[in-house]
Amino acid sequence: MSDLLSDGDVIDDRYRVENYLAQGGMQYVYVALDKTTGRKVALKTPKNASARKRFRRSALVAARVNHPNVAKTLDYIEDNGMTFLVEELIEGSDLKSALMSRSDFVDPYLVARVFHHLAKAVAAAHHTGVVHRDLKPTNVMVVGGYNVESLKVTDFGIAKMAGAEMEEAIEGGDETLSASATAVGALPYMAPEAIDTPETVGLPSDIWSLGAMMFHLLSGQFPFGSGLRAVPKIMAAELPNVSSFVTSKNQFRPLAKEILNIIGSCLRKDPTERPSADALVELCNALCYTVSERSIGRVYEFRHNAWGFIRGPEGDVFYHKNSVYGPLPVKGDDVLYSCYESEQSPRALPVVKLKKAEQA
Repeated sequence: MSDLLSDGDVIDDRYRVENYLAQGGMQYVYVALDKTTGRKVALKTPKNASARKRFRRSALVAARVNHPNVAKTLDYIEDNGMTFLVEELIEGSDLKSALMSRSDFVDPYLVARVFHHLAKAVAAAHHTGVVHRDLKPTNVMVVGGYNVESLKVTDFGIAKMAGAEMEEAIEGGDETLSASATAVGALPYMAPEAIDTPETVGLPSDIWSLGAMMFHLLSGQFPFGSGLRAVPKIMAAELPNVSSFVTSKNQFRPLAKEILNIIGSCLRKDPTERPSADALVELCNALCYTVSERSIGRVYEFRHNAWGFIRGPEGDVFYHKNSVYGPLPVKGDDVLYSCYESEQSPRALPVVKLKKAEQA
């Protein structure tokens, strides 16, 4: 926990710190009350000199992007020798915590929804010439958990690693890498040019990162692995075979294949061969996916290795194994599902087995 600021501290005679919230690779984040407007905001301050140099640039860059899927930059402050960035406070958690803490993956319908929103966010940024450069699950905020009521990209500019830091992380060995949480989180989603020639990074690097994120969300696999071992695989840009469950069932195969095709176009080694953000939005526009409410329940009956019942907020719900994405849940397992009315009893589709809450 950061002790840079204390509850009750007032920044620039306007923002009163209410509590410490979190920290990232480059910054500490606090909840503060804007005494002028009466609303709560996210107050961010850099951890070190390297990050401090980029805070002003980040504020200027991020303020140019105005879109519902991008966190709003509200203010930039230099006060008492410290630097602060003020953003809208998003009452949620990052994508990794919201969607991947109790399962390594989610079903294609939910992936398509996330993909669509993120493509719109990236397109809005690219329209103004803004490149994020470090898109990854921890830089995407989700409100509403699995129901994804709102999704916003954060940390334009702040998240970008200094070239020297990235080079050190790549060349310095496992010890250096493990010491850099920023590098650990960034590498699995970095485009080849971001590693090889960071000075050439442009709009296509965000497209690569988005494709890598969606591959991970759909399959539970990093497309090229993680840690230093990922670097040569990223540079080769050869996608591995996706886990068989992704396309093994009729209910999921068509949409999963469409998503995989889009991901494949995003992960082309030559940046000029990747789709533009606008083209990516159009591809996502063509995806047919549900936005049905998601619930968490528990399987209380499973028969003949084929079908069973889930007890959830809406009562008892029938499910068949063909409606399950990933490993089959059995009696006592927690599951994520959507519920639909039928003539006999409500039915669940899709169904995704979850880890027990205490294991998440």
